[in-house]
Amino acid sequence: MSARDASSLPAAEASVADSSEHTDTPEAQTPRRRPRRALRTSLIATAVLVVAAAGAVAATGTLGGDSEDKAASTAPTGPPKTTKVQRATLTRTETVDGNLGYGSATALQAAAATAGTQQQNGNQTTSGTTADSGQGVLTWLPAEGDKIFRGEPAYRLNEQKVPLLYGSTPLYRILSVGADGKDVKMLEQNLAKLGYTGFTVDDEYTSGTAEAVKDWQEDLGREQTGTVAPGDAVVAAGARRVADVKGTLGSAPAGDILTWTGTERIVTVDLDVQYEDLVDDGTAAALRLPDGTQVTATVAEVGTAATAAPSSQEGGGSSGSSGNSAAEATLPVTLTISDQKKLGRYNAAPVDVTLTAETHKNVLTVPINALVALQEGGYGLETVGSHGIEYVPVKLGMFAGGRVEVSGPGVRDGLIVGVPK
Repeated sequence: MSARDASSLPAAEASVADSSEHTDTPEAQTPRRRPRRALRTSLIATAVLVVAAAGAVAATGTLGGDSEDKAASTAPTGPPKTTKVQRATLTRTETVDGNLGYGSATALQAAAATAGTQQQNGNQTTSGTTADSGQGVLTWLPAEGDKIFRGEPAYRLNEQKVPLLYGSTPLYRILSVGADGKDVKMLEQNLAKLGYTGFTVDDEYTSGTAEAVKDWQEDLGREQTGTVAPGDAVVAAGARRVADVKGTLGSAPAGDILTWTGTERIVTVDLDVQYEDLVDDGTAAALRLPDGTQVTATVAEVGTAATAAPSSQEGGGSSGSSGNSAAEATLPVTLTISDQKKLGRYNAAPVDVTLTAETHKNVLTVPINALVALQEGGYGLETVGSHGIEYVPVKLGMFAGGRVEVSGPGVRDGLIVGVPK
């Protein structure tokens, strides 16, 4: 029947004709609401789906239809989309800001030395005049960026090489036969690493030590005295990289000669105290460089003194602002990178530091959007099985990577559960 024929019918008949004319066009249907089926009512009373799932269910048309027979034939037998409960390892992480560089620079000053003295059993006696190493002229200095290793000169004073030794105990006295102490051991350890022999590495400065020192002094082009004074060498924790040259060639050393750092690039982080439990010596971390390169790092040092962020308000702050400063307190954290080549040519750059907070291995997991908020409280999963749709309560564990750890009676690996379409 054409639309024109339908217009000549009585109003009631025209309505029926119009309805039959558009039966194949779902958008034009205006189905009347039917009573909810008992099973659906029972399910809704048991659980309240998340909004996305509820929208998907409504889109299937289960809440309305033309007749009971049609509803029975079109009612869904399960959720619009399903997934499976899977075993996986979940890792929760936190990403914080870090800075790549060589660390804080420290200053090197010309050490005071005493010339013309002798050491007897660790006690200094003066024979002749004394002078300090500052009474001279700087005749050679390294350049910014230069790296200085064990035995290499840090600078030259009156053309005398002043080499670098590795250690934590500085040279603070004249060392000669009969001296003993940690500084003696430090000197002997360096001599041994540089290839000199004829002595035992210990706390005692023996005649064998003195002979090794003479050989060392000969290689340095210095007078072979067999004794070592404070100004004869400088001591640092390891190899150094020159950050800035302060001294001037041709002048007497006064104040800082240069500043230097370690030779390997590190990452420093001002870590919020709320994340303090995420770091410890040896903790692994992932770095992301500005170009997207991923590099592995290791926590080498965690400071013990928290530093509060400076207040943005001038003058004395209120108790509220003090509380905010406390909340923003940070701890200094240093991370080392074993594979320095992966850092490319970056000498300094901002980086993202991802710390591993917690790991749960081999646990049952589902996508977070598979969770259903239960009317009686808590959460569950919409399961699909031989008995149709059921809701299984679950206990939630770790959330990570868009998934959540679940457990409880009836929850097993491979269980089919519903998720929003």
